[in-house]
Amino acid sequence: MKLPEIIIYTDGSSRGNPGPGGWGVIVATHDTVVELGARDAHTTNNKMELSAAIAALEYVRDLGNSYTIDMHVDSQYVINGITKWVAGWVRNNWVSSKKEEVLNRDLWGPLAKAVADLQMSGCKVNWNYVPGHAGVEGNDRVDVIATMFADDDIPKLFRGLRADYDVDLVAHAGDPKLLASKKSKSKSNSGVKAYSYLSLVNGRLEKHATWAECEKRVKGVKGTKFKKSTSASDESAILKSWGM
Repeated sequence: MKLPEIIIYTDGSSRGNPGPGGWGVIVATHDTVVELGARDAHTTNNKMELSAAIAALEYVRDLGNSYTIDMHVDSQYVINGITKWVAGWVRNNWVSSKKEEVLNRDLWGPLAKAVADLQMSGCKVNWNYVPGHAGVEGNDRVDVIATMFADDDIPKLFRGLRADYDVDLVAHAGDPKLLASKKSKSKSNSGVKAYSYLSLVNGRLEKHATWAECEKRVKGVKGTKFKKSTSASDESAILKSWGM
């Protein structure tokens, strides 16, 4: 019997590294989506990446069922640590190969426990590396959540039906073939004449005749959405995906 699938995206951010930081998470079941996030006044990027992964897996663990969990993380540190290094660290009493105490042990322990608990309950956890800022919508969204928390600009977190969520969540989004296809599609669209440029800032939609007008409105503003449409039907589809 195939397990129901959960798609998770996580990200962490730190201003200054160390400095103010935040983390963001998306947990999507077949029917629902929950966004999670928090702030730390003084932290590092790696700590926030780990905190996001822990929060996501503990949330799923508390759902109390068996799932295939597809984790999407843009931190090689987290992925290598949990899939390659942590077992050796535990065997060596949290001493690294350099004979030093493992950095961030206080977070690696809870992450390893969350994974072990899920596996004991029949879950399967798959780790997918997703390069940041590569046009993967789930990764882009958790980046926004994390950086807004780091900037002490608390975002409105979504909790509701997946059908009402306007972020395209793709399982195995780190697959090189999918990324190449996304880049190819983006490149082919870039040469098409614009029908309009759309921007959504603080819930307020505007349509622009030129990219310069659109860019002026969204540049430097957190949590915005903007997109080029190539036809009336394309514009309608974009607005529908934004819930407009």
